[in-house]
Amino acid sequence: MIVFDLKCSDGHVFEAWFASSAAYAEQKAGGLVACPMCGSGDIDKAVMAPNIGAKGSQSGGVPPEAMKAAMAALAAAQGKALENSTWVGTAFAEKARSMHLGEAPTAQIHGQATREEARALVEEGVPVAPLPLPVVPPEASN
Repeated sequence: MIVFDLKCSDGHVFEAWFASSAAYAEQKAGGLVACPMCGSGDIDKAVMAPNIGAKGSQSGGVPPEAMKAAMAALAAAQGKALENSTWVGTAFAEKARSMHLGEAPTAQIHGQATREEARALVEEGVPVAPLPLPVVPPEASN
């Protein structure tokens, strides 16, 4: 995983995690990266301070315990954000589009969409955003 500081055309700076630099480039090119504050898709990498290791025998990276704590905090925040959201599974694109068009009442939903479905939703102006961590469908959880 790699974390980037991103900045939208309105000046909002936010952090996003990607599997690799290539994954970021692919998602950006596909219109799948949007500002969580304003929804703008005009995103670029923001200036970041480099992660330079300390001198001597110390490792310059993030300690595993800190990384685990950060991922746990991210998972908890995502869980909190999804508390009032309804899992709609693979019907996500259809339901999001019908709410956007006023054919169904608006509600907070989350689910699964293919890359093509997500791209089409973004092109149609439907406000969607990828979740930073995978969501386990309710039927698959323990």
